[in-house]
Amino acid sequence: MAPYLGNRGYALPDSPFTREDTVVTATCGMGARYAAVTLRAWDAESWQPRAERTFPIPSDAAFTNYAGVKAVNSPLVDLCGMNPDNPSPYKVATLEYMAPRVRALFDLAFTRMAVVLRDPGNKEVSHVGYVVSGADLDEVVRLSDATGDDEQNAVMSPDGRSVWFTYSAPAGGQRIGSRSTEGAHRLSDEGPAAGHGLPLTVMGKPPRAVQADTVHLAPGGRRLTAKAPKVFGNVFDTWNSSGALTSRSAHRATLLSGCVGVVGWTGDDRVLCRTSSGTFRIMDSRTGRASDAPLSVVGPQDGTVAEGMLVSPDGKYFLVAVHPPNARRSDDDYAYRKPDHRVVPTTEEGAATGVVSDLLDTYTLFLSWS
Repeated sequence: MAPYLGNRGYALPDSPFTREDTVVTATCGMGARYAAVTLRAWDAESWQPRAERTFPIPSDAAFTNYAGVKAVNSPLVDLCGMNPDNPSPYKVATLEYMAPRVRALFDLAFTRMAVVLRDPGNKEVSHVGYVVSGADLDEVVRLSDATGDDEQNAVMSPDGRSVWFTYSAPAGGQRIGSRSTEGAHRLSDEGPAAGHGLPLTVMGKPPRAVQADTVHLAPGGRRLTAKAPKVFGNVFDTWNSSGALTSRSAHRATLLSGCVGVVGWTGDDRVLCRTSSGTFRIMDSRTGRASDAPLSVVGPQDGTVAEGMLVSPDGKYFLVAVHPPNARRSDDDYAYRKPDHRVVPTTEEGAATGVVSDLLDTYTLFLSWS
């Protein structure tokens, strides 16, 4: 059965993270002896925080890549470990790419976070696991400890009942697999992978994985945006099995003209893109052509760029971060810096408003808007 209902088939527990008019952000914090991801649920009107959850990062979790350890592909590295010497494990690291990758680390209710764990006894081995909100550092759940595991790109299923990942198969090549969070955690083979170089997004009921970047499911569930090397298009039909986005699996492809980063859907046939000129435009997902005038967030003389992260549920607004071009975190750059986040109308009517809070920094990612 094709997952045409998307994730709407899941009943979510009531919490500040699952209620309407809520924006969820993620920030990675580090100290001398700890690292943790903090999620906050924000009121989308007042921008006051409603609730906070902390996910401790175990010492053997792959949240950065550095000399002497196995280089691991994980969206957690995007959130926590990027600096000039250790770039993103993925080829593109703009916010339109990073935000959906990091969102996939968590279940729909934001109660569990998937992690890749390095084997301290063997630098070539990595396993998957997960951390529960509020757990102690030593309470990570390890789903495998088999000798020779090469498991990467760990993400959560929508209901939090399984961790999905790419793995190296004994017969050679990489596959997509999953392990249940309950019982014996046995490996379930889910389908072919295109190596470890692309992230996963799991969606639908029953869950299916798409291996591609900038994955956003259309409101109606029948189309999705996605991007993969050497694959024509930005918008495709959903399919009923797990696998990598390839020229063979891509059906009814539409190329969005001039789109360099998909921000999200503003309607069932309309996609908001950042364009190659630096403006944002709503594109018709059927024809690939712009359907509205370009939206300029920054001026050509401002010396900054704007990157998009989220579209509001009604499609009327989107969230951007404004920063200097090619800005990256340096090794001594964990001090607080005032960010420039803005809520921008998706039409030419109205003005952008700033999002101001001392709890946000320049490396905060906006993950969901419900």
